[in-house]
Amino acid sequence: MKRWFLTAVLVWLGTFTAAAHAHELTIAEMEVRQLAAGEFMWQWTVSGNLPPGEELRPHWPDGCNAEEYLLHCDAAGLRGTLTMDGIGQRYSAAIVKVFWQDGEMRAYTLTSAQPSAHLSGSGDDTRNWAEIASAYTVLGVEHILSGIDHLFFVLGLLFLVGFNRRLLWTITAFTVAHSVTLALSSLGWLTLRPAPVEATIALSIVLVAGEALHQQPTLSRRWPAVVAFLFGLVHGLGFAGALKDIGLPQNHFTLALLSFNVGVEAGQLMVVSAAYALYRVMTAVPRLAIARVTALYLIGGVAACWSISRITTLLA
Repeated sequence: MKRWFLTAVLVWLGTFTAAAHAHELTIAEMEVRQLAAGEFMWQWTVSGNLPPGEELRPHWPDGCNAEEYLLHCDAAGLRGTLTMDGIGQRYSAAIVKVFWQDGEMRAYTLTSAQPSAHLSGSGDDTRNWAEIASAYTVLGVEHILSGIDHLFFVLGLLFLVGFNRRLLWTITAFTVAHSVTLALSSLGWLTLRPAPVEATIALSIVLVAGEALHQQPTLSRRWPAVVAFLFGLVHGLGFAGALKDIGLPQNHFTLALLSFNVGVEAGQLMVVSAAYALYRVMTAVPRLAIARVTALYLIGGVAACWSISRITTLLA
C-alpha cells in the first residue's frame, strides 16, 4: 500500500512534464463582425490543436440563421441567448467577441458552468453583475488549476516554508503581489512582453525548488515572504496575459477583474488545502518522506526545461 501510494504521487507529479505551454488556458476564441444591418461574419480565430468547430457548436439567438461564415439576423438584430455546446471537454472556455460597425466591441465568456450568454445590440449591454461575477470567478479558478507553472511555484513555497505560521505571511505576500500587477496590467498601466515574463516565472520555480532542497540560511529561507512578493509581481503579469486573452467587459470592468482574482485565490486555496492533506498522510508514514525530495527534483527539472525553452524563444 505504501509503495502504491508513493508511485501514485510520483506519477501525478510526472504528468506535469507534458505541459509545453504551462499557464495557458484551453480557450477558443470567436470573432463576430457586423457587415451591415442584420448581417454578420463569424469565424474561430484562436484555438488549441483541434479546430473548435469540430467540438464547439454555437446555437445563435432566435431570428439568426448561420451559414458557414455568415450570420443573417432579422429586424431584432443580434440579440438574445447564445449557447455553446461542447465546452468543458477539450476547451475550458469560449470567448465570443462581437465587433459592431460603430467601433464598439463586446466580449462574452462562456464556460462549462455558464455555457450561454445574452447578446445585446451596440450600446446596450444587458448582462447583470451575477452573470459577470460567476463567469470570471470560474475562469480564475480554472486558470490557476490549469496553470502548471503557477502551481509549481506555490508547491515550491510550501516545500520551502512548511506548514507553519510563516506560510500564512508567505502566501499572503504572493497573493498581494500578483493582485497588484494583475490590476495594473489589466488597466494598461503596466505592460511587458509575454516572453520575458514567462521566462522569469520558470526561473522563479527553479530558484524556489533549489532553495527548498537545502537548509542553508539564505534570503529565501530567512525571508520567504519577500521572495514570494517579488516573484508574485511577475506571476501577476502572467495572470494578466491570460485575462487579456479572455477579455474584460468595459461596462463591468472592475467587477470582472475582481471576480477573476477571487477565482485565482480560491483555486490557490484549493491547492494549499490538498497539499496539506497529502502532507498529513506523508508525515504519518515516514517511508514516504523520499517523495519530498523526488517532487522537488521533478519540479525543478521541469521548470529548468521551461526556462531553457523560454529563454531560447526570447533570444530568437
